[in-house]
Amino acid sequence: MSKTKLYVLDTGRMKMDKNFMVAMHNPASVDNPSPPAEFIEFPVYAVLIDHPEGKILFDTGCNPEGMGKDGRWPEGVQKMFPSFQDESCYLINRLEQLKVRPEDIKYVVASHLHLDHAGCLELFTNATIIVHDTELANTMKQYAMTKDMGAYIWADIDAWIKNDLRWKTILPNEDEIELAEGIKILNFGPGHAWGLLGLHVELPGAGSIILASDAVYSAENYGPPVKIPGIIYDSIGYLKAVEKIKKYAERTNAQVWFGHDSEQFRKFIKSTEGFYE
Repeated sequence: MSKTKLYVLDTGRMKMDKNFMVAMHNPASVDNPSPPAEFIEFPVYAVLIDHPEGKILFDTGCNPEGMGKDGRWPEGVQKMFPSFQDESCYLINRLEQLKVRPEDIKYVVASHLHLDHAGCLELFTNATIIVHDTELANTMKQYAMTKDMGAYIWADIDAWIKNDLRWKTILPNEDEIELAEGIKILNFGPGHAWGLLGLHVELPGAGSIILASDAVYSAENYGPPVKIPGIIYDSIGYLKAVEKIKKYAERTNAQVWFGHDSEQFRKFIKSTEGFYE
């Protein structure tokens, strides 16, 4: 474990109405009947763990071909959730900056399969792709039924199938699964999506880190009080997941890394600057 290094890969930015991040954050009232909507920018990132037992990637950001006239993302998605990234932010280039090729990755842990977390899964044909069983089952069912999939992108999923990715699913009743020494998969269950996974990473120097992904978008969602996002599948499940993360963080003395917190992300050591160990 002493040789483990953790890299934060900056894969660009997105924008959306803040109500998607924090539901009803600015409700109307008699005194303020028409509060302005707020179109906020937030970071999108992946995490590479260079571990003696093999390289592990947590999430893969957006697909670089998502935006534009012939982009993979439907026009409505592009307008509501636009993505911004220069070529240096492309995941494959972030890895290349560290002299890592997609085929070097042993495991990709997909927290969930939304467009900003699973957009580059197709690159990792040598890896085992680990995802929540309910998340994969429902995503594939939607893929078979419609091209209008909301935060899931039909063309991304089509590429996963064509590239014959190797999947391993975490079942709903599986809770904490050791992936490698000092690395555990945490099953957050349904909430923001059909099924979310996180990672718990123990580092000798940096200490204990929980990669929460969109189980908790930001510090504002984490609270107290806990505030649910506007993009949600199961609100009760969401609250249970946050409570689980809080208890786990207390038990393991861990810091929680949120999915899209601009202020927290600004303070991270990025892969172009260094790493955590």
